[in-house]
Amino acid sequence: MKSPLVVFDLDGTLLDTHADLIVSLNYTIAALKLPPVSYDDVTHLVGSGAQVMIERACKLHGYTLTAEELPALLQRFITHYSEAMPGATQPYPGLVAALTMLKSQGYKLAVCTNKMESLARTLLERLELTHYFEAITGGDTFTVRKPNAEHLIGTVERAGGDIARTVMIGDSINDILVARNAGVPSIAVPFGYSDVGVETLGPSRIIYHYDELTPELVEGLLAA
Repeated sequence: MKSPLVVFDLDGTLLDTHADLIVSLNYTIAALKLPPVSYDDVTHLVGSGAQVMIERACKLHGYTLTAEELPALLQRFITHYSEAMPGATQPYPGLVAALTMLKSQGYKLAVCTNKMESLARTLLERLELTHYFEAITGGDTFTVRKPNAEHLIGTVERAGGDIARTVMIGDSINDILVARNAGVPSIAVPFGYSDVGVETLGPSRIIYHYDELTPELVEGLLAA
């Protein structure tokens, strides 16, 4: 039997990235002379990758973004965000201890995010967290992304895991849906960027601190 695999979302789940995302997004839309967005807007903007975030920010301000404008804006965001990494971004409290403990118990770990894979990898490398994960996949790794089940299934395959021995952890509807679509249990964290209470998303469990992420919790979810 393969070791259990715990798959994490990135933004709002593993890492508190909101400050740096907002700074780079505001830098990007400033090219269109649009006013800045605020932290209060994060939950409506984050979760589906940089391109969608830019599109949503423009829509928020009533700006009609053309297909011709998007590539340059996306590159402006990527360049600014990459150069500033890791910026103010930090792992959530208790995360590193939980990752270390799970690894020591023989668990496999992976990341499945809608963030571009190159951005996710660079950020994790600069925070010296890459070594915890058997696989890191992004919104551009495959031809589909969360909540499509194949994004999670592909991540599990790259991590050398078994979908029947996998648990997904995330903070948003995309994470809970991808778990449901792939037929795996889900754990929601309420400290991320969901625009609704995570209890309304129907996760298998909710944890409020990474101290709660234990082998017993994972095994219980897999057994159920």
